[in-house]
Amino acid sequence: MYSSISKNKRNTVIIFTVFIAIISGIGLFFAWEFKELSIFWITLVVTLVYALIDYVVATKMVIKMAGATEISRSMAPELYAAVDTITVTAGLPMPKVYIINDNAPNAFAAGTKPENAIICVTTGLLEIMDKAELEGVIAHEVGHIKNYDIRVSMAAVALTAAIGFIADIILRITFYSSDKEERSPAMFVGGLVAAIVAPILALIVRMAISREREYLADATAVMLTRYPDGLISALDKLQKYGAPMQKQNSTTASLYINNPLKKSVLNSLFATHPPIEKRIQRLKDNSARF
Repeated sequence: MYSSISKNKRNTVIIFTVFIAIISGIGLFFAWEFKELSIFWITLVVTLVYALIDYVVATKMVIKMAGATEISRSMAPELYAAVDTITVTAGLPMPKVYIINDNAPNAFAAGTKPENAIICVTTGLLEIMDKAELEGVIAHEVGHIKNYDIRVSMAAVALTAAIGFIADIILRITFYSSDKEERSPAMFVGGLVAAIVAPILALIVRMAISREREYLADATAVMLTRYPDGLISALDKLQKYGAPMQKQNSTTASLYINNPLKKSVLNSLFATHPPIEKRIQRLKDNSARF
């Protein structure tokens, strides 16, 4: 467990390093094209500041994107009790609890550390899960908190947003500025490649770290509940009744226990989650060890 926590902390550094490399490459290209080195430094500094600000406020961004509302114990006693029980078992502070008014069953955890973590579930999840299944889902999300997956997730959300920001600026400079007649063919090709490739690279980085962490969170959940069947049954219901959420956002999709996006070829190609049937099979295969 401690090795996975250390790995996730290292992954946060790796994500930032890859991000800096991408932005540096973009900045160097435009500095070379305009014969002005200051463009490189301005691009790097502005984007890093933007990303760091996004990282600090990432949890609030995610809550707003999801349309979530914080609740108290009296508003959802069973949910609150499940969160309280599992976090005590995990030796973690009690996170804030949020609900999304959405019929699609789903849940996620967010935050940069256990002390400021949140857990959010949809009304659809509460409607179909029994006590053991709900505890399995909550334990999965607490697993993300305990393993510091949430820190990696917030870094990925912040950097994806920052890369989207810089890609938008590149497109505007390359194709919509008033002096585009003076641009060289290399400028247009480079601008187009940077605007298209940079977000894809960011998505690939995020995708690479999120699939394996779902398996780890599932295993952590079973260690906390000592009841594999609860999570197995919950995942089975998520597979049967899972649906696209009303407020969909590819930037935050990797946070959820089940893919919240509408099914499409593109979303399948860049899926951030392993198939639920594989997660169920892995839990069944390892249930004796749990």
